[in-house]
Amino acid sequence: MRNAFAVAGIVIKELYRRKDFYVLFILTIVICLIMGSINVFNDRDIIRYVKEICLLLIWVSSLIIAITTTARQIPAEKEQRTLLPLLAKPLSRTQLIIGKFLGCWAVCGLALICFYAFFCVLAASREHHWHLLNYAQAAFLHWMALGVIVALSLLGSLVFAAPSSNSTICFAIVATILCIGRYLDKIALGMQEPGRSIVYAIYYAIPHVEWSFGMRNLIIHDWPLVEWKFVGLLGLYLLAYMAFFLAAACLVFRRKALN
Repeated sequence: MRNAFAVAGIVIKELYRRKDFYVLFILTIVICLIMGSINVFNDRDIIRYVKEICLLLIWVSSLIIAITTTARQIPAEKEQRTLLPLLAKPLSRTQLIIGKFLGCWAVCGLALICFYAFFCVLAASREHHWHLLNYAQAAFLHWMALGVIVALSLLGSLVFAAPSSNSTICFAIVATILCIGRYLDKIALGMQEPGRSIVYAIYYAIPHVEWSFGMRNLIIHDWPLVEWKFVGLLGLYLLAYMAFFLAAACLVFRRKALN
């Protein structure tokens, strides 16, 4: 894993050189501070709307960072003609894919630390108390969901020709899952065969990252903590999809011509 960790370190250093994260982070701060300064009819519950907007911005920003950062990894190596020299070293194709995945996933983790730290300070300044365990659960499952999206984007970068097309398709897939993924089983109930079986198959096949997105309701409405065993089970579920997409990416890259 030493070679994979070395590749991951290069990906992390790339984050410092690019302006994507800084722009998104500053925009999130500005919008949330403006929303937090608004006082509507002296309503103390306005903080719930502020938290909802802030968490939505965090999810959107993290998705942009995860997909765009991952989608350009392999195509950028080809464009800069550094892919063959990398593989000429004692570095296998599998190690390169794993390193790229770990680096992009770590980048998402570092971005989430910054986003959630700001969110924690903003919420505490209005509510005057801390919900650190709630934030920890939401951030952990958010990070795990981003791991699935990073693995999916990495697989897409080996299948689709351009980073732009890969990013567009990944955004469309993730947005569809977040919006209607949890309702597919209910939609299937009102359909006739064979459409019902097809929709059910899609429902059970897709990675339900929207379950992690639903954790924001726990923070917005100050609900009690979810039992850690259920958080762990959901984490294992997302980890299985990460492994599946990563294994598929390694298999595709192993058989892909580099010329």
